[in-house]
Amino acid sequence: GEGKDEGDDKKKKKKKKKKPEEEKKSKVKKPGKAMLAKMKEQMEALRLEQKKREEEELARIRAEEEAERKRLEELRLEEERKEKKRAKERERKERRKAEGKPVTRAEREKHARAQAQLEALKAQGVVVPLRTAEHQETKGGKVQYVSRQRQKKPKPQPAASESDQASETTSTVSSEQQDEAASVISETSSGVAEPEPQGDSDEAVKDNWDDEEEEEVKDNWDDESEDEPATPVQSKPVKGEDVLVKPVQQQESLESGSEEEEEEESSSESEEEESSGEEELSAYEKASLRIENRRKRNKEERSIDLLRSPVVCVLGHVDTGKTKILDKIRRTHVQDGEAGGITQQIGATFVPEDAIRDQTKMLKEFSKLEMKIPGLLIIDTPGHESFSNLRSRGSSMCDIAILVVDIMHGLEPQTLESLAILQKGKTPFVVALNKVDRLFDWRRNPNSGIRETLKKQKVNTRDEFDERLKQITMEFAEQGLNVSLFWEKVDFQEYLPMVPTSAITGDGMGDLIALVVSNSQKNLSSQLMLSQELEALVLEVKVTPGHGTTIDVILRDGILREGDTMILTGTEGPFVTPIRTLLMPQPMRELRVKNPYVHHKAIIASQGVKVCAKDLEKALAGTPIFVAKKSDEIPVLKDEAAVTMKRALSAIQLQERGVFVQASTLGSLEALLGFLKQSKIPYAGVNIGPIYKKDIMKASVMLEHDSQWAVILAFDVTVDRDAQQLADHLGVKIFMADIIYHLFDSFLKHRKELHDQKRKEFEHVAVFPSKLRILPNCVYNTKDPIVLGVVVEAGVIKPGTPITIPSKNFLDLGVVSSLEVNHKPVESARKGTEVCIKVESQGDAPRHYGRHFDHTDMLVSKINRESIDAVKNYFREDLQKSDWQLMIELKKLFQII
Repeated sequence: GEGKDEGDDKKKKKKKKKKPEEEKKSKVKKPGKAMLAKMKEQMEALRLEQKKREEEELARIRAEEEAERKRLEELRLEEERKEKKRAKERERKERRKAEGKPVTRAEREKHARAQAQLEALKAQGVVVPLRTAEHQETKGGKVQYVSRQRQKKPKPQPAASESDQASETTSTVSSEQQDEAASVISETSSGVAEPEPQGDSDEAVKDNWDDEEEEEVKDNWDDESEDEPATPVQSKPVKGEDVLVKPVQQQESLESGSEEEEEEESSSESEEEESSGEEELSAYEKASLRIENRRKRNKEERSIDLLRSPVVCVLGHVDTGKTKILDKIRRTHVQDGEAGGITQQIGATFVPEDAIRDQTKMLKEFSKLEMKIPGLLIIDTPGHESFSNLRSRGSSMCDIAILVVDIMHGLEPQTLESLAILQKGKTPFVVALNKVDRLFDWRRNPNSGIRETLKKQKVNTRDEFDERLKQITMEFAEQGLNVSLFWEKVDFQEYLPMVPTSAITGDGMGDLIALVVSNSQKNLSSQLMLSQELEALVLEVKVTPGHGTTIDVILRDGILREGDTMILTGTEGPFVTPIRTLLMPQPMRELRVKNPYVHHKAIIASQGVKVCAKDLEKALAGTPIFVAKKSDEIPVLKDEAAVTMKRALSAIQLQERGVFVQASTLGSLEALLGFLKQSKIPYAGVNIGPIYKKDIMKASVMLEHDSQWAVILAFDVTVDRDAQQLADHLGVKIFMADIIYHLFDSFLKHRKELHDQKRKEFEHVAVFPSKLRILPNCVYNTKDPIVLGVVVEAGVIKPGTPITIPSKNFLDLGVVSSLEVNHKPVESARKGTEVCIKVESQGDAPRHYGRHFDHTDMLVSKINRESIDAVKNYFREDLQKSDWQLMIELKKLFQII
């Protein structure tokens, strides 16, 4: 009984022990309502904050659109007001002309001189007849104004001299002078003669002159005051229009004030006449002037406080880790998805301020720095040799560049080419010494700066780093450039900063971004000031599923809005198309990689934008985009685009015979054409997009001329099933590849196969030139087959070469069937070689050594026109320069035309 009691006690104790454990478990399992409520609140707060940000963005865009609409309305009203003023001024001039009043200063002076002359004639007692309509008709009728050049005012003469003159010249006044004076007066008056006041003629003239001036000034003042309000209001110049304000001078005295006013009025009248002529005759010049003024104003309005994102271009040799560096910054895997892991197109990524702060959080000094730029727009370019056009296109838009150098290989061919591009464009750049993780026994530490990481490495690792650094420094010095590690205190105006990085481990990535940002803010702030003037470049033209043909655009400066009228450079000339949609990838995503795009109404620089519009398949990559604010600006901007088109099309020159090239984008097409040009392979046709039956039909034309050109090189495009069947039926070869140089390799292999096939076909026709001298002690068989030892004096001897003896009246000896050197058969023997040849006769009577010929006779190859053509076309690479000289010599010997 006691044993049972003890057992029960133990069980109770175990139960007691288990209870607190179960309680603990229950406590762990239930998180608690308070915690759940807190999590929900946080999620709700995040959602509300995101919603608030979206609403603010929408409100900002709406405000911008409203402001733009108001600005356009103000421009329209201002233009209408100016047009009314100009119309009124023209009407006033026409009225004055119709009344016969002088309009310009020169006409007034002429009128005054004529009046003075008339008064002088009247004072002498000469009767001045009025000019009749008949007289006016005989003289020519139409009023002719004199030139606008200023003439000197005639000096008044004293009365005494006038009376003397009158007495002398009363009888000598001709009717011509009377007619002239009367005609001037009649031209400048309404035709009614009024009685003149008697007395001093000078005073009369002066009174008349002053009256005219007073009336003129008053007319002007009244006309100007009609258009303008009574109280002058100083208004700010409206954006988009040039507002010219001219100061009005006060009248100091009647004479001087009126003269100055008339001078100003006459000059302004002549200017307005010219400007109205420009309006009526040349709207093109008016639009051109407006564009020029707008560009100047936009440049002046830039502010150092408002900066755009710098465009950063990543350049370097193939496989140095350019895309991998960007993948590390973005935390993406773009490089893994590319064909062969090699970039084939240009990509653009926007890195916002938050991502930059996150990447550089380990750098205490940089975290204190105030960021004035909104982010970085990074352009990734292909490194393969064929894509030099894309590299130069990417670098042409960039403000600062990152030159990626593999620390294990140093400067490679495309690195040197990228250096040349950057130096040509005077683009500032930093050097990323990538792949430091390849150094033996490297210890990764991405959470600290690269300088601290290097200090923690083993001695042998640091030594290897120093050795490779010295080698790369020397290679840069050979190119005329000084480089130094970025933490060394040197003048970076003279030295290029280098940052050791690893795109795999992440070491040095923060330092690289910090260096680019600090350099941009310190040295490029004047270049990065945001302007209203649009500066954008077409990077790629490509077909996007769901959107049709689109263009990838780098918006470097200015604002791009939905509905803007774009002028683009096309294959058939400049063309106009309105922007239908503006799409952008999400932040930290590639522009070229298929992602859900975000739709925008307006986009401010700097950004990578995908633009949807009509007729974009005609657009040329690498050309700028122009936006017209008004319809009359389109012809001006079209002319600007035409200049860029001439440069772009100069590269694409089609030949009558050649291959056909098809690519997914214009950039890739240019790369293919560049390779073909370099390899001296002609191209007869180019196209962008999938291959259809029409493309096969075009290529099949080459089958009639030369089958080696009946080829389509298709890069990164699909082939329609019907097109493939037609190609197989007609014998057109289609080479497809996702990696551009695989396409080259397959085409070159195909050419080589065709070439080898032709060589086999013509090897019996082709005869190589040779000149042989017989060795007298090496004649082994004198009859057919003749076996002789010979020395090759010139050219090359091969089996199958027909031999003739020119000194024996071109006696045919036979054909060389085999060659031996030291009892071993050989395929050919060149100049200076001693070789044993076996010559067999071909149907003719056999020749005998000693009877028909001997060792004094020279043996040569028997050539003809057909054999020369075969050697030229298919065996050219087998012959040296001296062999061709012998061929010419034999051609003359055999008298071949």
